[in-house]
Amino acid sequence: MVRKLAVEVVDARDLVPKDGLGTSSAYAVADFDGQRKRTRTVPRDLNPQWHERLEFAVPDPPSMHAESLDVSLYHDRRFNPSGGGGGGGKNNFLGRVRIYGSQFSRRGEEGIVYFPLEKRSLLSWIRGEVGLKIYYYDEPAVPPPPEDRPPEGADNAPPPKVPPEEPKELPEVPEPTEAAVEVQQPHMQPPVIIVEEAPMHGPHGSMMPPPMHGPHGPMMPPMHGPHGPGPMMHGPHGPMMMHARMMPPQPEPEPEPEQPGPDGAEPYPPELRKTRMASSTEHVRIPRHPSGGFGPDYYTASPRVISGRFVSTGEAVEPVQSTYDLVEPMRYLFVRIVRVRGIRACEGPYVKIQAGPQCLRSRPGRDVSGTGSPEWNQVFAVSHAKPEPTLEISVWDGQAPSPADAFLGGVCFDLSDVPVRDQPDGPLAAQWYRLEGGEPGMVTGDIMVSVWIGTQADDVFPEAWNTDAPYAAYTRAKVYQSPKLWYLRASVIEAQDLRVPAPPPGLPFDVRVKVQLGFQSARTRRSVASSSGSAFAWAEDLMFVASEPLDNTLVLLVEDRSMIKEPALLGHATIPVSSVEQRLDERQIVASRWFNLEGGMGHGDGGGDQQGQPPGFYSGRLHLRLSLEGGYHVLDEAAHVCSDYRPTAKQLWKPPVGVLELGIVGACGLLPMKTKGGSKGSTDAYCVAKYGKKWVRTRTVTDSFNPRWNEQYTWQVYDPCTVLTVAVFDNWRMFAGAGDDRQDYRIGKVRVRVSTLESNRAYTASYPLLVLLRSGLKKMGEVQLAVRFSSPAHLPDTWATYTSPLLPRMHYLRPIGVAQQEALRGAAVRTVAAWLARSEPPLGPEVVRYMLDADAHTWSVRRAKANWFRIMGVLAWAVGLERWLDGVRRWRNPSPPHPPSSSTCCTSSSSGTRSWWCPRRRCTCS
Repeated sequence: MVRKLAVEVVDARDLVPKDGLGTSSAYAVADFDGQRKRTRTVPRDLNPQWHERLEFAVPDPPSMHAESLDVSLYHDRRFNPSGGGGGGGKNNFLGRVRIYGSQFSRRGEEGIVYFPLEKRSLLSWIRGEVGLKIYYYDEPAVPPPPEDRPPEGADNAPPPKVPPEEPKELPEVPEPTEAAVEVQQPHMQPPVIIVEEAPMHGPHGSMMPPPMHGPHGPMMPPMHGPHGPGPMMHGPHGPMMMHARMMPPQPEPEPEPEQPGPDGAEPYPPELRKTRMASSTEHVRIPRHPSGGFGPDYYTASPRVISGRFVSTGEAVEPVQSTYDLVEPMRYLFVRIVRVRGIRACEGPYVKIQAGPQCLRSRPGRDVSGTGSPEWNQVFAVSHAKPEPTLEISVWDGQAPSPADAFLGGVCFDLSDVPVRDQPDGPLAAQWYRLEGGEPGMVTGDIMVSVWIGTQADDVFPEAWNTDAPYAAYTRAKVYQSPKLWYLRASVIEAQDLRVPAPPPGLPFDVRVKVQLGFQSARTRRSVASSSGSAFAWAEDLMFVASEPLDNTLVLLVEDRSMIKEPALLGHATIPVSSVEQRLDERQIVASRWFNLEGGMGHGDGGGDQQGQPPGFYSGRLHLRLSLEGGYHVLDEAAHVCSDYRPTAKQLWKPPVGVLELGIVGACGLLPMKTKGGSKGSTDAYCVAKYGKKWVRTRTVTDSFNPRWNEQYTWQVYDPCTVLTVAVFDNWRMFAGAGDDRQDYRIGKVRVRVSTLESNRAYTASYPLLVLLRSGLKKMGEVQLAVRFSSPAHLPDTWATYTSPLLPRMHYLRPIGVAQQEALRGAAVRTVAAWLARSEPPLGPEVVRYMLDADAHTWSVRRAKANWFRIMGVLAWAVGLERWLDGVRRWRNPSPPHPPSSSTCCTSSSSGTRSWWCPRRRCTCS
């Protein structure tokens, strides 16, 4: 398959004039992955239209999201009326846009998106926007051209003579190289490398010649021994001589004749011609460069050396940041059970794992291959906080009458020899081990297992059977994804050809349209009827929430509610949601359509002559305009604590501004949520975090008031003015039986605003878990979190992010009312809850509603009093000032907030003494 990227340049609007007469001759240039293509030039038009399609090849489809597409607009100077027709000057820049690979959509989901043109520099004068339609598709690779066929008249020709087949020459058999032959020879005793300190002899006694400096530091000149020069290396006490001695010595091979080069010169310098050792003690001479280092040919042919440094034992080494650097590493002993072979025939065999006091049991094995070898493919995680000396793995018969007959064999591991797997190492390969002990003195079969020690960062940890909780689907750690939500706008315009009976005297026509989408329903207002009574108009918009996959059906019902009794159905129609056109921009006009109504039931009480119609009977037609609005953000959270403000359409997304990392360390001081054994309190806590469309759930730690999760998760941040929500729940679904549904209890919730976090800094703190009960606000414990927001953005980009509108532009161009927005948010919450309830393990509707604050709109006396006190706290200074001014005006409180001294009651001037009545002292001051 070959992937293609199609860029359809539709038009541009409101460009900057560049030709001196108030117009521009614009053309577009698209650049993707080194491929550049351009459109034609539209002369003298500030709103040019191209409607041209440019195609690009995508060389690496998996990394397409990391690529970017640049579209630039230029003014063609050749179309200038005067003075610019020559080709000497540059074309004028009109603006550019950059679209990232994460905004590309698949063919069939594309739409016209208008991107505002950006400046190339700070002083550029740019305005306008360009409309693009970008999508990708996969097509099969072009097959090779077919072979040449004989002409049509060749059927009557005599068959060509076939020459006798000559014996085929055998392909040339390759010969092994000397290195390959040496590898295949029997292993000999490895060479012994002896490092000796070289004697320092000079012309005046024991002295060392001055070191020489090479390209990689100081080096010593070669010291000549009895057999020639030897390579030198520095030791802790000076230079040392290094030579290799082969044990035992081999006879000297015969030298091979040297082949001269093509120009008659020797192929190698004398120092390198002899590449084998003549004896066990002969040295290999390495030529030196005149500058003191090795020659340039040596560096060209030698492997690349990565620069580094040695650190002494007393110097601190900076640790390398791992994936789980915000939480504490927890050691686990991982055991992967694959399958068993060679055991006696039995039904329901299972594997038991024993490590000290901890014991785990697998599910019954299944003989998938039909060879009598049951398989499991399960991974167990045993807590290794207190290392045990041994690990026992045994196989048992699940249908045996007695425990003595159930034992089929086992194997024991010494945990001191178990390997440690560190990230990013790959999975450890499983091996076959003998099962012993099933029958005295006999081997009863083999088991394929792999055992290693790792941490919670291991990729198999989320799916492993953990000793922290008994195995159940409701105790595993999982990551969930919310469905993609759309706003469905149904504009009911008018209806025609309706067979509506005359209403009772004194009552007007009351025909309404009811639209249903799943559990959502909405009804229009009373219609405006025509004089004939067969045409009705509404011109009203109804909004619904639709989720992908768009497999629902929109049901339209036209009702006559003019009768006093039950409303009569005049006709209905069904429309698949997948057939509704998607709109990404308010300037994209969606065409309206007529839909035929069928199956009008009429009035069953004899109020008219229509007593019900057969299926498919034409009952009129309805004029609608349907569109899936991709320019809105479907709010499923309260606007002030929202975690994502991106529009639904992927083409309108902006690139992420950073990464948010959350480490859920644990909780402490949790209150008991259930009782076991009649009196013992217990809590089985797990944590749920939500940011954007991604939900995470930690594993359940059973029977602990201070659970430790130490799990870390990551989200991409598209807007820093968002909120991360973390809540703790008590697991009750793990005790639910078949067909029983128990709700998890809430323990508390914490919210963290991303805008309050300093970039590239980790915050670790304990947050109180508060729950509002009927008795009042109660603290249920504390949760320990570690949060870090990493952003590579610079200050201008961050400033632009904070100054941009919070919601997408469609919310401001065509706003949705407050009451309607709350109704749509309730529908979105219900849709998300139904979607996550179908996961495994399910995320209960009560958890989703609590995380999304579905009951935030309900009336609460405590919430009303708290809001009242907040308002009074803000306006307290204004109310106090107004009361003080009123007291001064009425002479009840003439003094300022800080009473003046008695000397300020009287003032004097050089011209005389002025006196007045002082109400505070009840006297006349002069």
